[in-house]
Amino acid sequence: MNEIHFDFEAFLAIATLLTGVMWVLGKFVYKKKAEGSFGGSFLGFGISFFPIFLFVLLIRTFVFEPFRIPSSSMMPTLLTGDFIWVNKYAYGLKMPVFHGTLIDVGQPERGDVVVFRFPDDQSIDYIKRVAGLPGDKIYYDARKKVVYVNNKAVEQTVVGQYEGLDPNPGLWLRNEQLGDINHAMLIQNGGFGPNDFLEVTVPKGHYFVLGDNRDNSSDSRKWGFVPERNLVGKAVFIWMHWRIPNFMEGLKRIGTKII
Repeated sequence: MNEIHFDFEAFLAIATLLTGVMWVLGKFVYKKKAEGSFGGSFLGFGISFFPIFLFVLLIRTFVFEPFRIPSSSMMPTLLTGDFIWVNKYAYGLKMPVFHGTLIDVGQPERGDVVVFRFPDDQSIDYIKRVAGLPGDKIYYDARKKVVYVNNKAVEQTVVGQYEGLDPNPGLWLRNEQLGDINHAMLIQNGGFGPNDFLEVTVPKGHYFVLGDNRDNSSDSRKWGFVPERNLVGKAVFIWMHWRIPNFMEGLKRIGTKII
């Protein structure tokens, strides 16, 4: 999920504010006018659409939001063409547009798949898996493809060559135990980036994230940590899969829980 998107949340907030002002004017300032007399006027438009904009804004800001997966960085968990639901209140109720936390509901746990605003460009949404929590010491061995958390290697089990909807003879499947989550991941021969080893300590209020397609993902190994305020929500399940190749097989992914 590495693409610039139209800021629909900002649009909704502005539309709700403008139509809300119209609604107030229509209901209170011009309340002596007969009901329905605004007809097709601009003020009538605001009165009619304010409840709709408000409802959509509240749902999208505080409850859930749909996203499309455009890249392979989270294979095999998520494939190009997956559409996912994201729980917006899993990590706290946040203000629309400004993203400050209104009510602290919970924090990400190790192994969670999270959507967040890319730290280097807030207009881009990324999706990755949380590997390091605030205060964790992270060491990544790109030769062994193993993550160490607080000096302890994250357990991995070799499965074999990857044979999925997007087969690649260079990809190999492993299972990885991150916290309470046992998930599938992919590796290939060769290291990641300019360094074979990486050692960092996660700052307070930040998270270290990795892609499940471990050698084909731009993540915290390359650009650093994710601030807590950048979190959008927790990826919950796949509600649609849409692309021409392997269409029928892709439809079987609908309803799959994301772990």
